Amino acid sequence: MSWIDGIKRWAADLKREVVAVWIAARDPRTPLMAKLVAGAVAAYAVSPIDLIPDFIPVVGYLDDLLIVPLGLMLAVRLIPKGLMVEFRERADGIRDRPRSVVGAVVVVAIWIAAGVALGTLLLKQ
Repeated sequence: MSWIDGIKRWAADLKREVVAVWIAARDPRTPLMAKLVAGAVAAYAVSPIDLIPDFIPVVGYLDDLLIVPLGLMLAVRLIPKGLMVEFRERADGIRDRPRSVVGAVVVVAIWIAAGVALGTLLLKQ
């Protein structure tokens, strides 16, 4: 297996994990802390808007390469193993990737808050 095949496999596994934690965040059997983390990670991962836009060189891909995988690792650790196996199986059966309007709204709100904070700092000078 070439390194490109390995990266493709990793990306496919990552997509399945996102869907699995998205399912976990909505399941009543998932513990509260795991729901909160899973919900936040899944909402961000399936949001059509990135916190750091991909067109920004190097930094734009940090969320895809670091934030989402690390958030997924934390969410998976908080979800009981038996449930996670079930959620992964259910995720394998979902063809269309979920979308998160809430995740997009949160990202836009962060952008606005950062813009207001930056504007306030610049006006004080």
